[in-house]
Amino acid sequence: MNPNPFARARFVLGAHELAQLPPDEGREIAIAGRSNVGKSSVINSITGNARLARTSKTPGRTQQLNCYAIDSENRLIDLPGYGYARVPEKVRRHWGTVLQAYFNERCSLYGLFLVMDVRHPLKPYDLQMLDWCRSAGLPVHVILNKADKLSRGAAARVLQSVRNELADDNPGVQLFSATDKSGLEEARERLAAWLLPGKA
Repeated sequence: MNPNPFARARFVLGAHELAQLPPDEGREIAIAGRSNVGKSSVINSITGNARLARTSKTPGRTQQLNCYAIDSENRLIDLPGYGYARVPEKVRRHWGTVLQAYFNERCSLYGLFLVMDVRHPLKPYDLQMLDWCRSAGLPVHVILNKADKLSRGAAARVLQSVRNELADDNPGVQLFSATDKSGLEEARERLAAWLLPGKA
């Protein structure tokens, strides 16, 4: 296994507004997904730090833009989980406005890792994220997490189905499991190619 280029990632801040984010320079990759798809576990697997992003059995805990520094110039931005019914409507509206502005205005935003549950891919909010990225001209890499919950054949069929449905947008699509670490090297390689192109 190759050395992990994200092993020194550290939490910097949590922002409720775009103005609270670090200066808009360098590169950042956003990580988005529904509230129960295991975004935090994906981040922790990629960085190799089980304590970096807080995981919870209660979906919807991420209620801010969590910024993780990879080095002095580059960042991961964990976006608030979406589609969770217990989040108050006022909060949902706020984050809808903030996130749309983030995709439209943030110059250092280079691409999106879109995390889905392999058993429930391409939900309406996922498609909205894809639309935002399409409008902003941002590349997308789809992580079909929890692949360990399906048989190998069933997971492969979902993978092909999602690739077929998104063929016009041509995003990367892969299987991933934060539990057994399958797909981990592929995810790290894609992230490194985007975030650390001179070092990948």
